[in-house]
Amino acid sequence: MTEPRIVVVGSTMIDLVAYADRLPGDGETVVGSSYVTGFGGKGANQAVVAARFGARVAMVNTLGDDNHGDAYLERFASEGIDTSFVRRTPGSSGVAPIWVDARGTNRIIIVPGANLEVRPDVAAEAVTALMPQIVIGQFEIPQATTAAAFGAARGVGATTILNPAPGAAVDPGLLAMTDWLVPNETEFALLTGRSLAGSSNEEGKVLASTADRLRCSLVVTLGERGAIVARPGEAAVAVDTPRVTAIDTTGAGDAFVGAFAVGLALGLPPVDAARLGCAAAADSVTRLGTQTSYPDRQGAAAILAAYRD
Repeated sequence: MTEPRIVVVGSTMIDLVAYADRLPGDGETVVGSSYVTGFGGKGANQAVVAARFGARVAMVNTLGDDNHGDAYLERFASEGIDTSFVRRTPGSSGVAPIWVDARGTNRIIIVPGANLEVRPDVAAEAVTALMPQIVIGQFEIPQATTAAAFGAARGVGATTILNPAPGAAVDPGLLAMTDWLVPNETEFALLTGRSLAGSSNEEGKVLASTADRLRCSLVVTLGERGAIVARPGEAAVAVDTPRVTAIDTTGAGDAFVGAFAVGLALGLPPVDAARLGCAAAADSVTRLGTQTSYPDRQGAAAILAAYRD
């Protein structure tokens, strides 16, 4: 089978991760248990997951002219990710200070830096030149850039996936070019003003009506409760996630998006692609870190084998 072709138009961040038994309150200092520096950024995370699940992936991003930027180019090379459309600009690359408590719950501040300089013309050129099956975008770069990429995706017949994170209002023009909207439940509430705190049946009805209203397909991720898939004109379907003991949830949503995209590119039915995403996310929370928590290519192949014909 031909390799899935995916273009990710998104962010890179250097993660600065502090672990503590509990996180501090206002004005409080606590003693942490450990600290690590790693590679993150929603776009890069999703690109790495997709590459490890066997896709041919290209990244569209702008890095600073600092050591972080140099390190990220080496990182992408080690993952086999095409950086033909990664640019450099004077200044700082993106960074993300992250706090993680003993339950694996995290709090994150992103400082976008050079990510704000990702240009619409470069994004559109990348999609037109590479002709992928899937184009993925998020909210850690300007929405105008993602919209340019999605517009080019329409021209080459690619499916678009928008992960509206960190939560923010979505530009109507960008939403109109989105085939799959993939928020978590907090982001869904921010985008729609509707909560998913009811029963699974009630949640499904909310998602089905929202998909009809927005005229795009939806997958809302629910953490340990799995996900719900809703397509316009169809009943929503709940997807369970494997039961695991979570030690760090950082990057789990990106694991879902990257694996879900690969599933769609391979021709899996959307519900099975969502099951693959849930399996990838559940696997990731059993290890510390962001990209370090993702399965290697062998592990990803084993997960994927359970969802392919």
